[in-house]
Amino acid sequence: MPELPEVETVRRGLEPAMVGARFTKVAQRRPDLRFPFPERFAQRLEGQEVQSLSRRAKYLLADLSSGEVLVMHLGMSGRFLVTQGGKTRVPGEFHYEHGGLGAHDHVVFQLSNGATITYNDARRFGFMDLVPRSGIETSKHFSGMGIEPLGNELSGETIARLFQGKRTPLKAALLDQRLIAGLGNIYVCEALHRARLSPKRRASTIASRTGAPNDHAVRLVDGIRAVLNDAVKAGGSSLRDHRQTDGALGMFQHNFRVYDREGERCVTPGCKGTIKRIVQTGRSTFFCPVCQK
Repeated sequence: MPELPEVETVRRGLEPAMVGARFTKVAQRRPDLRFPFPERFAQRLEGQEVQSLSRRAKYLLADLSSGEVLVMHLGMSGRFLVTQGGKTRVPGEFHYEHGGLGAHDHVVFQLSNGATITYNDARRFGFMDLVPRSGIETSKHFSGMGIEPLGNELSGETIARLFQGKRTPLKAALLDQRLIAGLGNIYVCEALHRARLSPKRRASTIASRTGAPNDHAVRLVDGIRAVLNDAVKAGGSSLRDHRQTDGALGMFQHNFRVYDREGERCVTPGCKGTIKRIVQTGRSTFFCPVCQK
């Protein structure tokens, strides 16, 4: 499934085509994706201007002039194709097989600036919804969702407070979307390696008994921010064919320090460890048992 940097890559690719433009025609070609479309979906969009396009965790949010928000989630295989000026580009093309175009083109947005944006989803695990802006944070999509890992809320103090007293492994706590939203398996593995913290470490050990952050918390926050920012800058990770807006492959997979590197030498300077793979809560965890404590 696309992770936060890949979704942010898609957002940045869609923004120039969508923001400031109106939906002139919306073609909804099936009644549902993962979930049914909201009532009168196409009619509620047509004529509305996209005032901004933001991201919350792994969701895309288009603020509309009607006061509603178009909430979009890519699921496992969803992608957008932008056609404008006779050229088609794919903002963020992920590594799953998508099937042929046409048969899996489920929603087509025609915009007042001449752009056509097509949502293609072979597996149909993505979805779209319309939610009033005034109730977005309490909606079913975002109620109880944790803080943004690239937002101002993430700090040593905040993460120590969130993890205080938690006996679960540190990696499991980082993947808990109720605590920090948008972190996925790849980037949690990478952030923990940068912070030199074991994924098996108890989550509560990054805070003192009073809930104050220790050095572990500070290193973890720095690791999370660094790996996400580096991945966004690189255009995401290409396990097969993830592409940026201009068609260039995302390059962050070439900077993986631990993910999918089982049996290889650790890249930490001076470390003689070998990357190990274990399974935690049904997910592969890659780490160095020597320098991650």
